[in-house]
Amino acid sequence: MKIAVIGAGAMGLRYGVLLQEVGNDVDFVEPWEPSYRAIRKQGGVYVSRDHQNQHLVPVDVYLPSEYDQNPELVILFTKQMQSDEAMHACSHFIGEHTYVLTNQNGIGSVDVIRKFVPDERIIAGIALIATVLDAPGKVDFMGAKGAAHTQLVNVTEKPDAFTLKVVQEFEKAGMNPTLQTNYKGTLWSKLLMNSVINTLCTLMDITMGEYVAYSGAHALTRRLIEEGYEAGRADGVQFMQSREEMAKIIEHESSKVNPLHRPSMYQDMVNGRPTEVDYINGYIVKAAKKHGLEAKSHEMLVDLLHLAEQVQQLKSTDAAD
Repeated sequence: MKIAVIGAGAMGLRYGVLLQEVGNDVDFVEPWEPSYRAIRKQGGVYVSRDHQNQHLVPVDVYLPSEYDQNPELVILFTKQMQSDEAMHACSHFIGEHTYVLTNQNGIGSVDVIRKFVPDERIIAGIALIATVLDAPGKVDFMGAKGAAHTQLVNVTEKPDAFTLKVVQEFEKAGMNPTLQTNYKGTLWSKLLMNSVINTLCTLMDITMGEYVAYSGAHALTRRLIEEGYEAGRADGVQFMQSREEMAKIIEHESSKVNPLHRPSMYQDMVNGRPTEVDYINGYIVKAAKKHGLEAKSHEMLVDLLHLAEQVQQLKSTDAAD
C-alpha cells in the first residue's frame, strides 16, 4: 500500500515505521522544518524501544511543497491545532480516491478532513500506544513489541473493502486493530481516558502509574467520567463501555500497560509546545454547554492546564535570559 504520513512526530513515526517494516511504501510528509531537516541529515529516524537498542531506520521524508506522489492512504498525525494548516498544505496530493486516516488525540480533526475528502473516505479511531519523541527524528516506542492496540472506525460506520485492507496492514504491523462500527462511541472512549490521564499527569508532573497509585484516584476518575458521560449522551454518543468499565480501563492501562509513561500532553508541556487540552477536556466542556449542561471539573482542568502552560513559557523565557 502506498502511504503518506503527515507529521513525523512520535505517533506519526511509530505508525509509519511499523507499516514500512511489513512492506508498505511509506513516505513522511513533515510540515515542521526542524524535524524535516533532522531526518534528512540523519538519513532516517533513530528508533528505540523502552530506551534501548537505538538504531537508524531509513525513511523518505518531504516537506509538503516537495511531495508530488499519489498515496492510497494518508495518515494525519499532527497535533489537533495543526490539522487545518497541514491538510491545506497537503491537499495537492490527496486525490479523488485517497483515504485519510486519523488516530489523533482529542476530537476535531474529522471536521477538518471533511473539507478535503467525503465521509466515505475518512477512517477515524483511537490509539492505545505509548510513544515518546526524544528529539526531532528520534523516537522511543514504549511497551513490548505487539503490545499496542488500535481501534479503527469509518465515519460512515460502514466498513468497505479498502478499510478492511487497512485493518489487514495494521494487523501485520503488530498494531492489533479492532474494526468498530460506532464512530462517536469509539472516539469518546479515548477522549474520556485522555481527559483523565493526560491532563492530570501533566498538571501534577507524574507518570500514569503514580496517578492510579493515589488513594483518591478512583473517585477522581469517576467524577471526570460522570461529567463526560452526561455531556456525551446529550450529544448523541452511544458509549461502548459503562462508566465503571471505563474507569477500570483507565486503571488497567495506567497500572499494568504503561505505568512508567508520561502522556503526550506532558511531553508538549515540558517542550514548550501548546497542548491539546482544548480538544480533550475542552471538547467535553463544549459538548456539555451545547446542551445546557455543565462540566465544571473539566472546565477547571482546562483553566489549570492553560495556567501551567503560561508558567512553563515564563520559566523558559527566564531561562533563556
